[in-house]
Amino acid sequence: MPKEKPLWKGSAFRLCLLSAALFLCLQLGLRRSWALEEKAGAAAVGALRARGTARKGGAETQAHLKPEAATAGRRRVTYLRSSRRSSSEQPPGSSRRKIIRWHVDLQPWASPTPSLNYEALRFLKYITTPQISCEHMNINGLTDNSESIKKPWSICLDDRFNLVHRMKSKQCRLYSLGLGSDDNQFEMSMANSGCEVHRFDPSIKSAHIQEGQHLWYHRLSIDWRDPNPAIAAHKLRSRTKKLGTILNEFGHQKIDVLKADMESAEWKILENLILENIVEQIGQLVFEVHVHWPGFEVSGNDSMVVRYWYSLLKELELKDFRLFHTYKDLSKPQLFLKKEAFNASSCYTLSWVNTKWK
Repeated sequence: MPKEKPLWKGSAFRLCLLSAALFLCLQLGLRRSWALEEKAGAAAVGALRARGTARKGGAETQAHLKPEAATAGRRRVTYLRSSRRSSSEQPPGSSRRKIIRWHVDLQPWASPTPSLNYEALRFLKYITTPQISCEHMNINGLTDNSESIKKPWSICLDDRFNLVHRMKSKQCRLYSLGLGSDDNQFEMSMANSGCEVHRFDPSIKSAHIQEGQHLWYHRLSIDWRDPNPAIAAHKLRSRTKKLGTILNEFGHQKIDVLKADMESAEWKILENLILENIVEQIGQLVFEVHVHWPGFEVSGNDSMVVRYWYSLLKELELKDFRLFHTYKDLSKPQLFLKKEAFNASSCYTLSWVNTKWK
């Protein structure tokens, strides 16, 4: 009889085959994982190189734009406030983010429950109560034409503020915003005192008119927004621009006095000046405000409208403006939001001085 093979030899052969199969599977798995890691590493290196290139290009772009930013400043940017910190002051790895401000901060309601009565009383008390005293107003003593001024466009000439010194040195600048008013005695008096006066009125015939040595007329209307280029191209006679845009085009950095009689557009214009920080470039504000209706593009019910007006004036106070003169025009209808109420006039002339102006 033939001899039988031992059972242990067959088991050992099968075990060798199984071990070889497992070893091959492990080799294939490891090689596949290595290939995936190499691809991921190459992708990461490519991303880092691309990021470095982008940062370098951004730095070159910023270096190229730096002279323009120095001349244009914040006036070319709408609703922009930035920290103005240098790159060395930024935390490591942090990016500079521009904070865009689209609206003013509304003040709390005057009462626990929104009420027109409480809002109106708070607002009217605010605009009829001077916040700072001014001993020398208007331009008496500097010109002989002050008595012929029809409206009390009051400016403060106290020595503690800079306007009187700039007027005497013939270095002051006045911007006058109007809509077809024939009363230009204030502007003429300021020009005769040596101030550089620019009056903006869309109703004049020529684009620019110089009258005398210090008085210019411009066929421009100040608005709270720049016109849409597509629309402006079809309306050649329509010349409306923001004050910040005009300052940039004229190359003016400061305005000593800004006078405005904009027939109910003053609220939105004032909001634009606050949001774009243009008010910080102004020494004194003389505004005629109208309260017989909400004003152009001012929405909401009556109590919301008055709260918005009050909030704008409080923003001026936060920017160091103080009300030094108020005039209630009794020749105008005595209306407050189309109502005969609160013993209010429909028109007030208010004068502020920037106490930080230099």
